Amino acid sequence: MSHARRPLTALALVGAALLAACATPPPEPAGCPGDAVIADMTRHYLARTPVPNPAPLSMEAGRCGAAKLVKALGPSQGAVVGWKAGLTNPAVQQRFGHNAPIRGTLFSGMLLRDGAEVPAAFGARPFAEADLVVEVASSAIHDARTPLEVLRHLKSVVPFIELPDTLVQDPGKVSGPLIALINVGARLGVLGSPIPVQDSAAFGDALRDMTVRAVDGNGRELARAPGAAILGHPLNAVIWLAADLKRDGITLKAGDLLSLGSFSPPLPVAAGQRITVVYDGLPGQPSVNARFR
Repeated sequence: MSHARRPLTALALVGAALLAACATPPPEPAGCPGDAVIADMTRHYLARTPVPNPAPLSMEAGRCGAAKLVKALGPSQGAVVGWKAGLTNPAVQQRFGHNAPIRGTLFSGMLLRDGAEVPAAFGARPFAEADLVVEVASSAIHDARTPLEVLRHLKSVVPFIELPDTLVQDPGKVSGPLIALINVGARLGVLGSPIPVQDSAAFGDALRDMTVRAVDGNGRELARAPGAAILGHPLNAVIWLAADLKRDGITLKAGDLLSLGSFSPPLPVAAGQRITVVYDGLPGQPSVNARFR
């Protein structure tokens, strides 16, 4: 009887060892910011004060630190409602010396309604950008390989003024890995009225060919860019985000929001200012505006 039990005992030991190995988290990449660094960044974020620039780090270390920062911000920022793609504009990539997009996380507490009034000092290093958000309709969006295929799995596109924050004391020394570390500058954003998606080539072409304009309260143009300024077509940012999330084991679901990146350079904000972003070429010429006090 004792000999009959030995193979089972050995198998159980092997199984227990495998389970323990699976439960052990993978080692952090070299240079991943420690808990004390992330706690300090979180304190500065909540106080809206600049944090000292960290030492140079790799992209792997930046992503590792970002995961820690996102976890630390959760209690104050609300539920995760979506993700954002940064550095989707080649001109912005060139400015920061990083030739690929970077992903950040969006929380419910970051998103405001059209016409929202926010402090001009809404962050440590605040600015505004003309952006665009899409609402996911189906997890099948992970299978989309072209902008037209993406449209089949979207519910709406939403005008969006992003209000990011570079957070650090010296924004002139911001690199790709640092952008990753600070959650791609996610701070606030103002959502306009959703535009129902039309599953047609014409609607996809309109997104690519539209002109996105940012104007101030006097109608003075602050910036303009074609839809194609984001990766050749703004929905290419959706394809990139879906792939990047899948790589990390995250599956998009209906209702998730995706911010596609900036059509404009960073726009300074000041008390008493109003910024409106207009999407010429989309049905109804939609717009969204934010005010600063």
